[in-house]
Amino acid sequence: MEKETETRVFLSHEEEQQEEEPSLPRSMVMSLYLGYFLARWGARTWEFSVALYMIYLWPNSLFLTAMYGAVESGSTAIFGPIVGQMIDGMSYVRVLRLWLVTQNLSFIVAGGSVVALLLVPDLKSQNFPVFASLVVLTNLSGAIGVLSTLAGTILIERDWVVVMSEGHSPGVVTRMNSVIRSIDLSSKLLSPVITGLIISFVSLRASAITFAAWATITVWIEYYLFISVYNGVPAIVQSDERRSLRLSRRQAKESDIASRYDVPLLERTAQEDEHTQSRSGIMRILERISESSFVGAWRNYLNQEIVLPGVALALLFFTVLSYGTLMTATLEWKGIPTYIIGIGRGISAGVGLAATVVYPIMQSRLSPLRTGLWSFWSQWSCLLVCVGSIWVETEKIASYMLMAGVAASRLGLWMFDLAVIQQMQDLVPESDRCVVGGVQNSLQAALDLMGNLLGIVVSNPKDFWILTLISFATVSLAGVLYTVHLYRIRKHIFHLEKIPLLNKFFAS
Repeated sequence: MEKETETRVFLSHEEEQQEEEPSLPRSMVMSLYLGYFLARWGARTWEFSVALYMIYLWPNSLFLTAMYGAVESGSTAIFGPIVGQMIDGMSYVRVLRLWLVTQNLSFIVAGGSVVALLLVPDLKSQNFPVFASLVVLTNLSGAIGVLSTLAGTILIERDWVVVMSEGHSPGVVTRMNSVIRSIDLSSKLLSPVITGLIISFVSLRASAITFAAWATITVWIEYYLFISVYNGVPAIVQSDERRSLRLSRRQAKESDIASRYDVPLLERTAQEDEHTQSRSGIMRILERISESSFVGAWRNYLNQEIVLPGVALALLFFTVLSYGTLMTATLEWKGIPTYIIGIGRGISAGVGLAATVVYPIMQSRLSPLRTGLWSFWSQWSCLLVCVGSIWVETEKIASYMLMAGVAASRLGLWMFDLAVIQQMQDLVPESDRCVVGGVQNSLQAALDLMGNLLGIVVSNPKDFWILTLISFATVSLAGVLYTVHLYRIRKHIFHLEKIPLLNKFFAS
């Protein structure tokens, strides 16, 4: 009887704990997912379309395509850490407005510029200054749109998902990460197929007009959905209040430090004056650089425990072995129909979508750290097909081998991406999330910039094999770095004793 009473008390206590655990409103979660889908659809559509626009405007060369990629990734590399710090110093509502208005307005301008370029097919020969001006406008507006997309990615993926899942079991953040990634990959799957069909069966101009119209309409829906999530989830409001408190304390501390050193010039000692005068201008410049927010953000990132996985993930952006602008333009040059490229990109995204289903299963059995190892090297194995396509003489077979190898590798790639993101969410403190996220995206963009600069140097599509080999070497380096990180943490790489055939050997 006494044991039964103890059992009832224990069960009632457990039920109370379960009741105390806050529940996520389903409508708010769905609003978050829908708003994110609308935002990612526009970004993924532009990412696919811009390569086709550029190869059309300058046939038989990857120059315009690579130049656009260089401008886009270069701006993200330079301003990524600053974007992260801007987000960290602003309220959630201000970030939402800045992100959505800037992204969609930039995409509207970019789409309008492309329409103007396509209205006169031979504008380059008729009036080159106007042609160049419109190309520059397209590049700049596209780069601004991608920067604002970065702000939204940091806000939703690195902050809101973590905040909303706090107080719940670890599986909640894993599921939310998987759904967010599946939304992104669904956009990557479907938008190229639809855009490819519009281009193939209507026109390039129609696709640009459709893109600009989409950005004009969806900005209002996106803002309504995200502001509903903000108002409907108390944890987000509380996180915003903590953020404001941290900011006010930081500002008070900075003003206090400044007031201590705000001494009249006459009160300074002669020794200090001589020391100040003796310092060279270069030293003063270096001091200002070291105290800048840009350097501070990088210093913060390099002090994190997840720096090696972050660098490994960033190295995967120094590649042409993806359905990015350079590979898309090369396939178009090789005569692969646009709708086939779109379908191939869709299949690639579909394989990546499967990663969002497989990852939670593997993670629950292996941990994010070891899941990252297995997923990375499975991706690497699939890319061997792409390397093998270099020595295939039949052009179309080689192209389809390239497409197949890239598509198959997406399962491992996106599982690795999810594994690294979850490690960052688990190990980076709340106060550093936005800054670290900004630097991570900046580093990824810097490597992407290097890839595009390489595309400018090797601009002939016939020499795409050179870019393939360099990309494969970079991916291999990323795998080595991540493996070193795992060994440093676990002091071993594989659990060989868990393989059935080796069980008896280790037992003996």
